[in-house]
Amino acid sequence: MIDFPALDLTFADHPTTEALTPPSPSTHPPRFLLLYGSLREKSFSRLLIEEADRLLQAMGAETRIFDPRGLPQVDDADPDHPKVRELREASLWSEGHVWCSPERHGAMTGVFKSQIDWLPLESGGVRPTQGRTLAVCQVNAGSQSFNTVNQLRVLGRWMRMVTIPNQSSVAKAWQEFDDEGRMKPSDFYDRLVDVMEELFKFTLLTRDLSDYLVDRYSERKATGRPPAGADSLDSLTRL
Repeated sequence: MIDFPALDLTFADHPTTEALTPPSPSTHPPRFLLLYGSLREKSFSRLLIEEADRLLQAMGAETRIFDPRGLPQVDDADPDHPKVRELREASLWSEGHVWCSPERHGAMTGVFKSQIDWLPLESGGVRPTQGRTLAVCQVNAGSQSFNTVNQLRVLGRWMRMVTIPNQSSVAKAWQEFDDEGRMKPSDFYDRLVDVMEELFKFTLLTRDLSDYLVDRYSERKATGRPPAGADSLDSLTRL
């Protein structure tokens, strides 16, 4: 056995296939919360989210789109504000998120960031985003950019989410939707289908294991909690 003088074996997990096999897989439809980042009457981030919503529902998901109108700025209202409660309850209900923001001045919008800022990393021992899957998207007024989706990925990691590899960035979004607000056939639409399929699959794979997948050695050690898996490394060294 290799010596690890800095490692407390009591709290070190020994991941196994068995630990990653849920005893009774969930059978309810996957649940997704969709967020967008513009208050404009014709918001292309909202239109893209609505298109994503239709795709997820067609695959069999339950979905909720959060309307950011009326959500106060962080620290400008109490957490019991009705829109804040609605947002937090929707995140707790969800098993995955879809985020879409316009790119404004090379970054996500304040409207979008405020929604995430109202979601605490932890509240009453519950983490409203930890372990949930995440797909990131952006819409652009001009040429294609990836500044915003890259920022959203950083934000998703900070919120302890499982961000899928694929993503959507729609260039000249004003050209990509018809007068009814539906997305036109294009490579951009095909990519959105790719992203939603991937999100759905990752959510089915991880939703029953999300707590275990993001269970951390450092936090177990700090709280004196043993690993959630079948064995710790300490128990194995005693065999």
